[in-house]
Amino acid sequence: QVQLVESGGGLVQAGGSLRLSCAASGRTISGYTMAWFRRAPGKEREFVAADRWTSGRTSYTNSVKGRFTISRDNAKNTVYLQMNSLKPEDTAVYYCAGDAAFYGSNWLQYDYWGQGTQVTVSS
Repeated sequence: QVQLVESGGGLVQAGGSLRLSCAASGRTISGYTMAWFRRAPGKEREFVAADRWTSGRTSYTNSVKGRFTISRDNAKNTVYLQMNSLKPEDTAVYYCAGDAAFYGSNWLQYDYWGQGTQVTVSS
């Protein structure tokens, strides 16, 4: 089992930056796909970014390309989401997810989830 705990959310003005962290425990995640999803009020869960370190693959949804960066520190068993040039439409609860085998944007395929961290971007 893998436990995931997100942190780093908060309130920021449009144009600002935040860095979310996802600390994993229970197993080493270096061989896992790690991803970030978000859910805005009244909307479906949305894929944001994914990373599979062993294959060098990284993916982003179009709306965050060039603004968000997913990265990881395997020594700390932690994944990050650096969010720059934030927009009000980025407001959502952000979730970290992990899976040993799957790579992609389908949230149903991820086995492990954190509890979420709120990001609010004011205009």
